[in-house]
Amino acid sequence: MKFRHLLQVNAMNWTSFDTWIVIAGSLCALACALPGCFLVLRKMSMMGDAISHAVLPGLAVAFMVTGSRTSSAMFIGAAMGGVVTSVFTQWISKFGNVDRGAAMGIVFTTMFALGLILIVQAADHVDLDPGCVLYGAIELTPLDLVTIGGYQIPRTVIVVGAVMLLNLIVIVAFFKELKLSAFDAPLSDTLGFSSRFLHYLLMTMVAVTTVAAFEAVGSIIVIAMLIVPPATALLLTRRLVLVMLLSALVSILAATLGHVGALTVPRWFGFETTSTSGMMATAAGFLFSLAWLFSPSDGLVARWIGRHRDR
Repeated sequence: MKFRHLLQVNAMNWTSFDTWIVIAGSLCALACALPGCFLVLRKMSMMGDAISHAVLPGLAVAFMVTGSRTSSAMFIGAAMGGVVTSVFTQWISKFGNVDRGAAMGIVFTTMFALGLILIVQAADHVDLDPGCVLYGAIELTPLDLVTIGGYQIPRTVIVVGAVMLLNLIVIVAFFKELKLSAFDAPLSDTLGFSSRFLHYLLMTMVAVTTVAAFEAVGSIIVIAMLIVPPATALLLTRRLVLVMLLSALVSILAATLGHVGALTVPRWFGFETTSTSGMMATAAGFLFSLAWLFSPSDGLVARWIGRHRDR
């Protein structure tokens, strides 16, 4: 909170800290939006919610087993938690004859509750803030630096940047297969592209991305970064390549507007501080609202004008 207050005091003086925060937020949002496009197309948006919640027990178990908060241990534990969630959801849906949405609700609420219990227990023995687990601490990312080629770069920027590039490489390599399985899974199987393999590949991407973005935006705000930019883009175009490009643009705008809003908006209402990650999600929702209202084809205004002309 002290660091956030410092940001508010210097709201009119943009510094390198602000630049790194925006870069970290943009990379987080971009890394999430890439697999998020296919989640939305598959009508599996809630799976991103489930996986983002399920990383909590993975983090806690990793700490309890290793006794360390090193990034590698936490990353592996959280990623395993995300993959396990996807597998359990598939099993419950397939072998329990349960609707997929209900299966996701069963798994992620159970995993999230277990994770909160374990996180609270772990917090008694280590300086772990459960609040930061939920909405991250992106304002603190410029303080954790690593030196590469003589330059000091925030560790979070390197991690989420690497995951964003990895997601981009995977999507480019399997673009045709992912696109086919998203629209017609039986046809994908018929043509020799295993829809099950592609499903678990996508779920692994979501799990790894959620873990990478966890420290910056937490387990709750990451859901907005996964779903809102692709949903906004789908209101503006139906071409998948354009959807992904527009999702990237919305992601960057949400991160930038979110941080600027976190520096300025609270003062309008007499508050001192607010969460940058929360404002990023708010900005993404604002951009979605604009698309929902003014989309040339699917917007409320366009449909109202069309109905008025018909009358």
